[in-house]
Amino acid sequence: MPFRKSLREQVRLVRERHLSPSELLEAHLRRIEFVNPSTNAFSSVFVHEARIAARTSEMSGAAVGPLHGVPVTIKDSFDIVGHPTLSGSRLRLGHQATRDAFAVQSLRNAGAIILGKTNTPELLRSYETDNHITGRTNNPWDASRTPGGSSGGEAAAIASCCSPGGIGSDGGGSIRVPAHFCGIAGLKPTPGRISVSGHFPAISHPGGFASVVGPMARTVDDLKLLFQVLAEYNPEDPYSTPVVPAVRSSASMPIGFWPSFYKVPVSIPVAAALEKAASLLSAMGHPVELFQPKGSEMAPNVWRFVFSDLPAEFLSHYFRGREEETHWSATEFGTTPRDPAVSGVDVLKQFAARDRMRAGCIQQMLERDRTVLLMPVCGTTAFPHRQRSFETADKAIGLFEAMMPSLVWNLYGFPALTVPMDISTDGLPVGIQLVGLPWTDEILLDIGHRLELARGPMPAPPALSQLTR
Repeated sequence: MPFRKSLREQVRLVRERHLSPSELLEAHLRRIEFVNPSTNAFSSVFVHEARIAARTSEMSGAAVGPLHGVPVTIKDSFDIVGHPTLSGSRLRLGHQATRDAFAVQSLRNAGAIILGKTNTPELLRSYETDNHITGRTNNPWDASRTPGGSSGGEAAAIASCCSPGGIGSDGGGSIRVPAHFCGIAGLKPTPGRISVSGHFPAISHPGGFASVVGPMARTVDDLKLLFQVLAEYNPEDPYSTPVVPAVRSSASMPIGFWPSFYKVPVSIPVAAALEKAASLLSAMGHPVELFQPKGSEMAPNVWRFVFSDLPAEFLSHYFRGREEETHWSATEFGTTPRDPAVSGVDVLKQFAARDRMRAGCIQQMLERDRTVLLMPVCGTTAFPHRQRSFETADKAIGLFEAMMPSLVWNLYGFPALTVPMDISTDGLPVGIQLVGLPWTDEILLDIGHRLELARGPMPAPPALSQLTR
């Protein structure tokens, strides 16, 4: 069952010729055929194209790149030449991409085989993955629950071993929350580390600093491999930045422990996973100390302005006259313009508030030598489809409150990593979040990889663990 192997192990099997690219591809195609009717993770599977690419990989002889002959998946918000980029919207039917997104081309250059596209909510504007084209994606751990959004299809495909890894995008937790809900790893990198060119909706000014492209896989070790491939400078992308990472050992690095976003409580399984991670990090030699920066309390509100209020006018024009074709998920964030309308003064004030809060948080982290934080990904585990209120030990919290631990880092542009940590008493995966100062992506990945080694193996989704095809 090679589809159960990690991405890095699949690379090794192909490189050492224990498996041919075609054999590995066919194993994944059989897996998709068997599992996808339950999860509905894919919007399209490129059977013919992938088989041609696999045979071409075999004809090349020696490995042509670090992902030679290994299949990967792509969230259906990235351009793939010759295919539509639907982003879950009927208004995109008829679109045809004329070139690959930069990140997709980076994967191809590394020798990867593009297996297919994975499902999203309409225009990526929901924490659930559902739309009028492909329909609802289900969590591989429990089909009655959501895999999250907006990279929920990607997370479900990877967790169910239909893909060893791929790429998603994250504007408010859209990589990290699905990873947490599905028991996989996901990285929201520092803006500029991975090019966002060829993504729809376009990640552009004025608020594009909040959204990024990032890798998803079953292990942090696999994220490291994908990040090395994807972290490539693109001069056509105004956000892309050529970065030479600073060499700094992460061993014994102090960790700031922020167990909840101020007074917003988290569920019991989330709190337990955080305590487990804190204990493991301490045993690994990292001093772990409680840390709560002052002055970031209003960061979620500014994020909502950037992600919701600011684009609402454009989105209302985009939908105008075709409202009956839209899906409920598109209205969760930002399709109704404010009254009064957002002004230039509003934009300047909100962006200035963002910059002040961000600078204050950085200063406090540096003063306390807490360049890495441990905190929740989300206040709850994977919830039943369309549920919007979640119990904690203290009180019920709403969806926006539950997502606050993730979305603040989109506003600030900090890298953040989801690491699977535990299984709750009701059988759902629970992840934790490691957050670093800008440009410390490699440090996060190094700590996260060592943390997952200390944690030990995570189980597969029980509903799928007995499936062998």
